Amino acid sequence: MQKQIKKFELFRSLHFSDHAFIIPNPWDAGSTRILSAMGFKALATTSAGYAFSVGKRDSFAGLSREEILLNASTIVDATDLPVSADLEDGFGVSPETCAETVRLGCGVGLVGGSIEDATGDPDQPIYEINAAVERVKAAAEAASSLPFLLTARAENFLWGRPDLGDTIARLQAFSDAGADVLYAPGLPNIDAIKTVCKEVDKPVNVVMGLQGQAYSVKELSAAGVRRISVGGSFARAALGALKRAAEEALTAGTFTYALDAIPDRDVSLLMTQEKLANRK
Repeated sequence: MQKQIKKFELFRSLHFSDHAFIIPNPWDAGSTRILSAMGFKALATTSAGYAFSVGKRDSFAGLSREEILLNASTIVDATDLPVSADLEDGFGVSPETCAETVRLGCGVGLVGGSIEDATGDPDQPIYEINAAVERVKAAAEAASSLPFLLTARAENFLWGRPDLGDTIARLQAFSDAGADVLYAPGLPNIDAIKTVCKEVDKPVNVVMGLQGQAYSVKELSAAGVRRISVGGSFARAALGALKRAAEEALTAGTFTYALDAIPDRDVSLLMTQEKLANRK
């Protein structure tokens, strides 16, 4: 637990710099090892990337809490960096279920995680505000006695509800309920991002690589962002490289894609088990 506490303290401190840090999203142990060796300060899981790796869609119905936590545990075990997790909607309607998800996440070595206000129901995609706040409050109370940084997500813009005012009101209420970091995926432009950062009193996470215009770390830092994630976009980039390589082999009968592949010796060094063996 002492090692986990140190990771938590490092992770928390990253959010209070004068510029944003990038928290990339590996989806398995191999991608975790590669990203860990590149100089990033922390990692976050991706439910989408994990789902793609096991041939599933990223959805509430398709991913169970058990498999998400098992994937998170695999990532935690493959790195010495702090790891936060995409914990979907907390894997249940009730506030206590959200709290239990936080406790279980901390139990597998996570030092952070996000709970969102999306329901998974296309007819009523977003939790009513009071219910959403109670869920965040329960998760925050569970996190308060643990080395765990809670991120609360307002999902309006991902579910056809582009209401910036309501999104900000939700983030403010989540902050009051005890969330440590605030996150509204899908904000349409840098002006909306600036407005969110100005109107809330906690560090803000923004996701890049999904859709719309891409902004630089410098631009996002100037807007007030303190954490930048990439969601499932690294996983999709890897799948895109696989598809292009396969198309070349199948249609052209050539294999020039191998020129851009990571050399086998480099992969072998990154995947060595020595580091983990020394930690045990």
